[in-house]
Amino acid sequence: MNSRSKSLIYAAIVGLIIVAIFLGFLSSITNPISWILITVLVLIPIFYKKTVKTNEMVWKDEYSVGIDSLDNDHKKLISLLNQFTMAYDYAMSEEYERDALNDLINYTKYHFEREEQLLEQHNYPDVIAHKAQHKKMIEQVNSFMDLYNEKGHDSLNEISSFLSNWLINHINGTDKEYTSHLNQHGVK
Repeated sequence: MNSRSKSLIYAAIVGLIIVAIFLGFLSSITNPISWILITVLVLIPIFYKKTVKTNEMVWKDEYSVGIDSLDNDHKKLISLLNQFTMAYDYAMSEEYERDALNDLINYTKYHFEREEQLLEQHNYPDVIAHKAQHKKMIEQVNSFMDLYNEKGHDSLNEISSFLSNWLINHINGTDKEYTSHLNQHGVK
């Protein structure tokens, strides 16, 4: 059962409980069933949080590349990726899905440009290979846009999984390789 179905079931249960509470109070304000149902109603969000699996990525200190501006970019990318994943998980409108994907792609391109400029500015010896990885990623993302335009919502799980894995592997892999070089050149 997907997240959207679970959300609809919980919403239906909440609606029924509210109706039952209202009907119970019509008979008497002291009706114990209504008060028990209010307690249940308060507990439902807690139960819901525990039962719904989230695909949300959380920033960890181990992802840090030791450069504040780039770490902030990476945090923003994770936030945008979470927004995009939420659009998929909850089958939001096509416009919301497309906007979330476009925001993620545009910020990724912006981040790559900033990172590449910083590496060039400080004569990072492996800048050409790093730029090649970025270029390959952008080509992959563009092909995902084509896939989304062709398949719509059904393509989002594949896109979300790829982007999540790629981002963390890139940060923990090639991005961390430039840390000592940039730190030696006074970049923090």
